[in-house]
Amino acid sequence: MAEEERPRKLQKVVHEPGSGAKDDKIAIPISAPTTDTAMSNDSSITEKEPPTTSGDDSRAASEAGPLARTETGDEVAPALSKNQLKKLKKLERWEAGREWRKEKRKEKMKARKERERAAKAQAAAEEPSEAPEGEEQGDGSPAGRITLRQLRKRDNGRSVVLPITLLLDCDFDDLMLDKERKSLASQITRSYSDNSRSKYRAHLVVSSFNKMLKERFDTVLAKQYERWKGVTLTEDDFVLAAESAQARMKQPRGGRLAGMFSRKAEIGKSKLEEEGEIVYLTSDSPDTLTELKPYSTYIIGGLVDKNRHKGICYKRATEKGFKTAKLPIGDYMEMSSRSVLATNHVVEIMIRWLELGDWGQAFDRVIPKRKGGTLKTSSTSEEKNEVEKDMQVQEQQDNVKEGNKGETSPLVTEGAGNSIPV
Repeated sequence: MAEEERPRKLQKVVHEPGSGAKDDKIAIPISAPTTDTAMSNDSSITEKEPPTTSGDDSRAASEAGPLARTETGDEVAPALSKNQLKKLKKLERWEAGREWRKEKRKEKMKARKERERAAKAQAAAEEPSEAPEGEEQGDGSPAGRITLRQLRKRDNGRSVVLPITLLLDCDFDDLMLDKERKSLASQITRSYSDNSRSKYRAHLVVSSFNKMLKERFDTVLAKQYERWKGVTLTEDDFVLAAESAQARMKQPRGGRLAGMFSRKAEIGKSKLEEEGEIVYLTSDSPDTLTELKPYSTYIIGGLVDKNRHKGICYKRATEKGFKTAKLPIGDYMEMSSRSVLATNHVVEIMIRWLELGDWGQAFDRVIPKRKGGTLKTSSTSEEKNEVEKDMQVQEQQDNVKEGNKGETSPLVTEGAGNSIPV
């Protein structure tokens, strides 16, 4: 190191005796200015502005790191690495192809619209109108023609609303634990989802939507029910909600007779409305549900209690004078556990029946495998038929033995002498 750059030792300051005054100031030697400092203070030398970059160059330069400085103090952009150069070229190619991609999107959209128009024209040519010959349709168009609006409504995949109501009775808030209320909220959400996505959907009503259940939907579930469509949530009890549902189905937009209800269209709307009923579904009912009827309301108990409160739904229904029924699970399924299902499972089973018209298939598709439910096979039915046939044969033989009063019927002898009347 040069001698002039080497730090000098601090000189000791000695006060002369008898001076009577102390000098508090210490002389600190100032080192000579360094070369960099001198250059920065020199007014004759000015710094150059860094080169400006635009767009992708600035992005690549920022990835390369801070600007380098030369010995004279100039700032220059560092050299780009191979990866950075590749990224820069890729961005340039992407920007260059922007217009080309825009044109391709337009071509695809145009081709898709042409395909849709061709499909709609073909459907209009193949399918006759539902309106009778010589009459006008509801929108005033002549009979025998399907309007574009009708085709769009039919082909957009939306489900068809049927004149039937599934009502979830949630007036059991005080009988459930907090975890059971959470489970019920999930089952209601699942019921709405299954119904809205089905091919044939029912009117869905949630009664007694209040207390802790509504609080959970308002807080934890962020009021998602406000975005639901095709569902009615009311604070009324199941009695008032069922009466309102019956009146709603009789309105012009109450649903149309499609799916499994299409075969009943010839009966007449007025008669079907009169035959509509309110049924409370409960496994404790002595009656079994055989089919779903149009313009009817089926009440499902929204209770998750692990079977602590047995018979409460049946008791509520009978006190109000409502008809009760249970699903025909035992007629179609072999269950290894109790046949009490979750609320959303009951809703899904009934939706499946509206689509398939078969309880066995509906149960087989919906009932969880963990419940051990298996569909009764045809062999079981054959055994049942054989037993019934044997009983009929035995009854006929008894009649022959007792009454030889009239003409005896001719007998056909089989095997070991078993006589069967012909």
